[in-house]
Amino acid sequence: MTEHRPLDPPASTTIATIANDVGVSVATVSKVLNGRGDVAPGTRARVEESLDRHRYQRRNRRSSSGGGRVDLVFHEFDTGWAMEILRGVEAVTTAAGLGLSVAQLDGAHRPPPRWLDALLADRPLGVVFVLSHLAEVQQQHLRRHGIPFVVVDTDSATSASVPTVGSNNWNGGLLAARHLLDLGHRRIAIISGPPDVLCSRARAAGFQSAHEEAGVPIDRELTRYGSFSAGAGHAHGLQLLRLADRPTAIFAGSDIQAMGVLRAARQCGLRVPEDLSVIGYDNLPVSAWTDPPLTTINQPLRDMAGIATQMLLELARGNEPATSRIDLVTELVVRESTAPPAQPR
Repeated sequence: MTEHRPLDPPASTTIATIANDVGVSVATVSKVLNGRGDVAPGTRARVEESLDRHRYQRRNRRSSSGGGRVDLVFHEFDTGWAMEILRGVEAVTTAAGLGLSVAQLDGAHRPPPRWLDALLADRPLGVVFVLSHLAEVQQQHLRRHGIPFVVVDTDSATSASVPTVGSNNWNGGLLAARHLLDLGHRRIAIISGPPDVLCSRARAAGFQSAHEEAGVPIDRELTRYGSFSAGAGHAHGLQLLRLADRPTAIFAGSDIQAMGVLRAARQCGLRVPEDLSVIGYDNLPVSAWTDPPLTTINQPLRDMAGIATQMLLELARGNEPATSRIDLVTELVVRESTAPPAQPR
């Protein structure tokens, strides 16, 4: 068996070099480089291996100034939350004179192979992924084609090799619980997001830390996980508020989820904040217009998206970012949905 040793990437490395190394035609190598699907998997793998070994890089990376398009890819296009991300990205692309294409993955956190093939064939200037993670081989494909990518990820779980902008979820959970504890609440429920999503667990961990520093035990019956939807907030809210010893405050994992809790409270004949305090997460514009206006944790979604897009444009210009991970601070925004617990009659 012939042993291939790693090669330095000489200036003369061409598609023909790769074709000769693998024993295929130049056209086949070109198809692989352009993301075409009409190449046998085994052949594609051998071409990819040779490209990696030769450290072949495309030389026609486009400038981000004047023309081009950025692709914005959501794991799922959810109304209010996604719109804040979209506005942040669009502000930067518009100022740079770039087009913007928006897609979503129907709730998946990793794009399927067919989607990646279409992206490589279309060749955008770069891609901003939102709560989406690329497999290592997918990352290699994009890098080889000179298509930079950045992730907006509230999970804080992305690999250090992937440029990422996120926020401090643990601190957000800590601030929410501290606020309610400082008001005098001792039976505080938390409805977090899906348990397999790191940001959900990070917020719950911050919530628990605030209780520990205050010396207040957490009743596990008051801890719930679900989607970040209004439906989940409503369903869990009804269950919690119908307990014999119901909570006096609820920390919801999103503003949309908190709106479901507000509806559950009304159905149970409870007034907010007189009978129940409710705090949300994200600080969406609509949270200031609920009845009552919602106390929440500000997660600067527009800033996160804008910084991620600026980072992407720097990568498209061939400049490496000073850091691969930026985490923005979370802050408490106090409105009218939280108050000290009602005194027993």
